[in-house]
Amino acid sequence: MIIETKRLFLRNFERSDVVAYCNLTSDPEYQRFYNEEDCSVEKSRNLVEQFVLQAEEINRSKYQMAIVLKSTGEFIGTVGLRIELDKQASIGFGVGREFQSTGYAKEAMSALLKFGFEKHDLHRVFAETISENTPAIQLCKMLGMREEARFVENRFFKGRWWSTVIMAMLQTEWSSVSPT
Repeated sequence: MIIETKRLFLRNFERSDVVAYCNLTSDPEYQRFYNEEDCSVEKSRNLVEQFVLQAEEINRSKYQMAIVLKSTGEFIGTVGLRIELDKQASIGFGVGREFQSTGYAKEAMSALLKFGFEKHDLHRVFAETISENTPAIQLCKMLGMREEARFVENRFFKGRWWSTVIMAMLQTEWSSVSPT
């Protein structure tokens, strides 16, 4: 499966993406908002295998996609849509530091939102992030998502409590902001 944007391909993960994905998740900037276990090389390798197997499922509900540049084919990050019950889904992304502030994350997230709302007729899509991850929250706002909830100190890792924010969008809200 491939979703094409102006500058990117969002494609299924391949086993050969494991090194690039491990490089992404081992970057200290990436790790700021994740616990140590989630960023281990072993966990990253296992996740790539899981992403490959999910892409092979017949009634697929998890779309963890590699973000690659159309111009070079270079892996620059990942974006995922996980469809849940009642026409709802969670969405998230991670882009390598050298590709941040380029609009690539917005382009990839917008394409996956469109895929979810238009191809899967989703009612609601939400993103959850650590409240201190202001770039992710700002990106969600730029895409038309709104803050739906804030959980105070509900996650413990790296020796401290973290608050989380839920950003969300309904299909009707997407319809009013999406270009078509």
